[in-house]
Amino acid sequence: MGQQAFTYEIQVRWGDSDRLGHVNNTRFMEYMQEARIAFLTTELRAAGAQPGAMVVRKMDVEFLRPVTDASGPLTIDVSVLHVGNSSYTIRHVVTSRDGVHCATGDALLVAFDVKTERSRPLSEAERDGLEKYLAPVTTG
Repeated sequence: MGQQAFTYEIQVRWGDSDRLGHVNNTRFMEYMQEARIAFLTTELRAAGAQPGAMVVRKMDVEFLRPVTDASGPLTIDVSVLHVGNSSYTIRHVVTSRDGVHCATGDALLVAFDVKTERSRPLSEAERDGLEKYLAPVTTG
């Protein structure tokens, strides 16, 4: 079980802002998706897995601070909250270049068999790649 996060950096693009000069909330989800794809591609391959199909079943985002053009580049830390038989939950933490925590998003993903259009069990290699980034369980 790991305690590290996968870190991904992304620039705030010119067209990402709304009329108030803030990054549009839908862009946060795109930033998280880009970081998640980089994480899954890089880390699952490193664990010896061929990244298989997956679908996002649920996504929750908490917007904490506005992001503007001057906030970038942004850092998105990706960690894994839970690994099940066929699903897993990924946490994305978006931080500005000044170290301000701007948003947190959790995505529940399901491994997917494109032929049967049903969930499939995670392979051992996929599980190993995900568990390397499994966040420690905290009790409050």
